[in-house]
Amino acid sequence: MNDTIIFKTQPKGKLTGSIRVTGDKSISHRSIMLGALAKGTTEVSGFLNGEDCLATIKAFRAMGVTIEGPEKGHVTLHGVGLQGLKARDADLDMGNSGTAMRLLTGLMAGQRFASTLIGDTSLSTRPMRRITRPLEQMGASITTGESGTPPLSIEGGHKLTGIHYDLPVASAQVKSAVLLAGLYAEGETSVTEPAVTRDHTERMLRGFGYEVVTDGNRMSLQGGGELTACKIDVPADISSAAFFMVGASIAKGSDLTLEHVGVNPTRTGVIDILKLMGADITLSNQKEVGGEPVADIRIRSAQLKGIQIPEALVPLAIDEFPALFVAACLAEGQTVLTGAEELRVKESDRIQVMADGLLICGADVTPTSDGIIINGGHLTAGEVDSHGDHRIAMAFSMAGLCAEGSITIHDCANVDTSFPNFIETATNSGVKVSRV
Repeated sequence: MNDTIIFKTQPKGKLTGSIRVTGDKSISHRSIMLGALAKGTTEVSGFLNGEDCLATIKAFRAMGVTIEGPEKGHVTLHGVGLQGLKARDADLDMGNSGTAMRLLTGLMAGQRFASTLIGDTSLSTRPMRRITRPLEQMGASITTGESGTPPLSIEGGHKLTGIHYDLPVASAQVKSAVLLAGLYAEGETSVTEPAVTRDHTERMLRGFGYEVVTDGNRMSLQGGGELTACKIDVPADISSAAFFMVGASIAKGSDLTLEHVGVNPTRTGVIDILKLMGADITLSNQKEVGGEPVADIRIRSAQLKGIQIPEALVPLAIDEFPALFVAACLAEGQTVLTGAEELRVKESDRIQVMADGLLICGADVTPTSDGIIINGGHLTAGEVDSHGDHRIAMAFSMAGLCAEGSITIHDCANVDTSFPNFIETATNSGVKVSRV
């Protein structure tokens, strides 16, 4: 266990008032990538000043893009156009960010120069052949580590040709990597996905003036166009908001409003699942900002019940399951998750790591190859290891609301990758958690 940062919870908190969580990480990454490659000056507000997104800024600065900020969530990008990036002798370090590495691989496949993408210890274990295979079909030349993991060495200078790619597994990152490479490809590039995944890339490309055609589960674009600078308002991240939705649902007496949250229908699986479990969740002040739907979300405590989670909702809530596992432990009856193999190749094996920690805290859980079975009941005090996974650490912080004693959570430094002011936001809302 890495004990540079430890969280410790105390029971019997409740969540009240109104808060705005950090900016959406997925949208923040894409705003930097497309703003850097657009013609003109792009202004971004609400940007997530977390380590993952800062790694993306650092990479594009290294390739010659002038970027001002982030300053209080504001970033100004002086775009260089799709062909304006410059070669970098040193490796491009993506830190802990799988999104940054996978999407940037698609973009770098279309450059005239070679590049190498590296990451931290966790990212260096994550599978990348799901990205490199379709890109190689387009004509890219990419070398991975022996087991298909980073580092990724991209030759550059190869002519790309559009392909029609059927995703074997629903993945917004793979879809995005192929479409972004398609900007540099000759002809049409299309991706057909087996289930709906987040569509931030398609929406933002349109926001930058690039035509993307969506026909059911098939997305396509023509290569050879250009991106035009625009203004982007990044909404609050529903993945970060999910921890507070769960916390307010399970902690008696809670009445919490989350402000200006992105409610893109490809991301709202967590709301749908919690409502199926009996959560008291209402949306208000709904509007569209910069092509993305946003709303205020009010959550009041409720007695949750166990459910069979519909597999159609799994891709729409893939990052929120650590929090949902906590909700299931405090629900009445059994919750069953299937079709979620993707959870095993995130920043950690989120099925196993959550199961291990929940078992320590007295829960009745059984991990399976593609999900988990949770019999609701109670949680006890415990000492758990987040394995450097930010979402595991934040999930157990909310579990502490209803545990019978304190929960100590080890290896929490990576919370800063997605939610750098998590402890402050959590304590201000009524969660009893602190750094020790």
